[in-house]
Amino acid sequence: MIDGIGIDVVDIARFAESLERTPSLREKLFTPAEATKPIHSLAARFAAKEALAKALSAGHGLPWHDAEVINHESGKPDFLFRGEIAELVDGAKVHLSLSHDAGIASAMVVVER
Repeated sequence: MIDGIGIDVVDIARFAESLERTPSLREKLFTPAEATKPIHSLAARFAAKEALAKALSAGHGLPWHDAEVINHESGKPDFLFRGEIAELVDGAKVHLSLSHDAGIASAMVVVER
C-alpha cells in the first residue's frame, strides 16, 4: 500500500548560486560522500531529500545527513537511511527516481508499507 508520495524540482543554476553564496550549506545538506558530486547531482540529491520529507509528511523537516542518496553499481539511485529517518521508514519500501535535464533536477519518492 502506498503511504506517501513526494516530488521536488530544483533549478540547478540557482542551487549552484546558493552553494557559492553560503559555502557551509554544502556540509549542512550533504554527507561527505555526496558533497563530492557535480552540481547537477547535488541538486538532484537535494530534490530527493525534499521529496522524501514530503512523502513522509515531515512538516518540521528531517536531519539532512540521515538520508544519503547512493547509487548502486547499475546506476540506480537509492537511499541509505540512518538515525531519525531510519526509524520513520522502518519496515517501509522507499522508491526513488532522479532526473536532471535542461537546467532542472527533479526527484520523486514513493513510500510503501
